[in-house]
Amino acid sequence: MRQIKFSFLLIVSVLMAFGAIAQAQQLTAQPTFSFVAFGDMPYNLPEDYGRFENLIRDVNKQNQVFNVHVGDIKSSENDCSDAYYQKIHGYFNQFDKPLIYTPGDNEWTDCNKHTPGKYDIDERLATIRKLFFDGKASLGKSKLPLTSQAKHPEFATYVENNRWQHGNVAFATVHIVGTNNNFYPDPKGNNAEFYDRNKANLAWLDEVFSQAKAANNIAVVLFTQADMYNPAKDAKEANAFIALKEKLQTLTVDFKKPVLLVNGDSHVFLVDKPLYVKGGKGKKDLDNFTRLQTFGEDNIHAVKVTINPATPGLFQIEPLMVQGN
Repeated sequence: MRQIKFSFLLIVSVLMAFGAIAQAQQLTAQPTFSFVAFGDMPYNLPEDYGRFENLIRDVNKQNQVFNVHVGDIKSSENDCSDAYYQKIHGYFNQFDKPLIYTPGDNEWTDCNKHTPGKYDIDERLATIRKLFFDGKASLGKSKLPLTSQAKHPEFATYVENNRWQHGNVAFATVHIVGTNNNFYPDPKGNNAEFYDRNKANLAWLDEVFSQAKAANNIAVVLFTQADMYNPAKDAKEANAFIALKEKLQTLTVDFKKPVLLVNGDSHVFLVDKPLYVKGGKGKKDLDNFTRLQTFGEDNIHAVKVTINPATPGLFQIEPLMVQGN
């Protein structure tokens, strides 16, 4: 009986070892590839036009699969006109590789200020959606097919929320912006846009992670504009990021595999782990969650992220310093 039990345990151990080896071989066999991210630019105009052209030149020299602009295509004080948006749209199509874009607050929520032209912000958002998003593919000289949240009738407006896959990694943009995500604590304020978009974003995060689990993806990478983990934002009377952060925490814990969040907004290059294990003693990092914050404003540079399945950390993050900037 002991010999049978020992033989059974030996067989199980061997099978587990072969399974671990097969899983490691599967990861190692998957391709290494890169993407480039940047945002909050061009900012200081007109001088930043030339600096943004320098960035396009240097980014086009890379060997990445795609590029992502994480929003704020202008400062909050600059023009919100159709002509300006058309100019940026033209710049986006100068990138050789696909360019995916998620909107920032400066190009719509802040356009009701006097300096940018006192526009209606809902009208500006509708214009951005019409110009920059077709619900099918990226911008850039090469097009990348995208799956838009707009395919769901309930969320038909949200053409800017897109997902795609490459190298067994799930990627997605989520339309979350600074300026408290267009939420106003004043009870008399009209927050209908915020509530509708927040509902869409929460549903979108569920879909992105559900699809990633179904496809057995090795990681999830999200792109958004807002810096949701800036302590200064938590001091506001109402923090419009609470439900989103809780949702992201829950989904990351459940996913168990690496999750990378790429955001702009604060204009400081940063890599950190802002999520902590709930219920533990002290502040234990949620190890499978990493946040990357891009350069911006005066610092017109990009960040190159290489995904290497053969490495424990999966994500290799390096600043891409633009010559002449």
